Amino acid sequence: MERIKEQFLISPFLVFFLINSMQIGIGILGFQRIIAKSAGYDSWIAIIIVGIAVHIILWMIYRILEESNGDLVEVHKEVYGKWIGGLISVVFCIYLVTMSITVLRSFIEVVQVWMFPEFNKWIFSIYMLLLIYYIIAGGFRTVTGISFFSVILPSYIILLIVYPLESAHIRNLLPVMTHSLKDIVSATKHMSLSIIGFEVILIYYPFIKDPQKSKKWAHLGAFMTTILYLVVCLTAFVFFSEKQLDKQIWATLAMFKSVVMPFVERFEYIGITTWLLVILPNLCLTLWASSRGIKRVFAVRQKKALIGIMIIVFIITGLFRTRQSIGLLNDYMSTFGFYFIFFYIPILFVLTLIIRKLRDKK
Repeated sequence: MERIKEQFLISPFLVFFLINSMQIGIGILGFQRIIAKSAGYDSWIAIIIVGIAVHIILWMIYRILEESNGDLVEVHKEVYGKWIGGLISVVFCIYLVTMSITVLRSFIEVVQVWMFPEFNKWIFSIYMLLLIYYIIAGGFRTVTGISFFSVILPSYIILLIVYPLESAHIRNLLPVMTHSLKDIVSATKHMSLSIIGFEVILIYYPFIKDPQKSKKWAHLGAFMTTILYLVVCLTAFVFFSEKQLDKQIWATLAMFKSVVMPFVERFEYIGITTWLLVILPNLCLTLWASSRGIKRVFAVRQKKALIGIMIIVFIITGLFRTRQSIGLLNDYMSTFGFYFIFFYIPILFVLTLIIRKLRDKK
């Protein structure tokens, strides 16, 4: 495993922003309707369950990485060998690339529906990818800086949650626990698309200065994400009835319509524009991590890998034209992310424990 030079490392507390910025993305704009389809207005319980599960998975990830002296690519080599391990690492890189395509295409759809119906997705995609390349070319510390500002600068939007509460109906949440455990588990699975992204730490772990001190910040970042999703979810549930929510593809944006200010008529335009800064670290981190993974597996320059990946992202993003195709993309990402995080990582955790115990005995 190559040693990362001191000037490229980040402080442990910045992991809070890396975790939080990856989990808060395009999903928070419309996750309420998706989870409510499974468990109705009891689906807020699923958010708490997912939040607890994320902390458990984070603990496993740190245990996997802290004894490997490297990243996921190194762990795969240790567990499966060079060739099979390299193949699985490539699959993880493809997963990250697909995640970036999902975020970029979903945001373009939001802009087309809410602001500019004739919005040119090709032109926007190429400008976004050029900006992302410029950021990633500055190194991982620059990517981390973008993550920091994407959490700090848009935080004012959270304060506007009081506007929908003026028309809240608390009785919408009652009675509690009217759905089965199966329904709540289904809602938990559908919630996975919104919370995936924190697993990118499997790649940038070697860039953390004193990783042991970053544990508390990683867990704090995941905790803040859970609280934010819970607040936004409950606000939507008390603002909309179940029939109304079923018609709101982007419930969070719809609530922005209730914001009334003397100097702005349609606040959702400001919300969408601000969200560009929110999704920027989603794209930067996934593309940086995927190109880093390709570099580690095939021993190529990261910039060359990044350019190749960006060309793929540009082409595939433009191929999705309808709401149905974008919905399918989100569904497939949600399903794969769910199984990767909550099934594959625990399996990898057990395998690493067994292999390391056998190695210690030898």
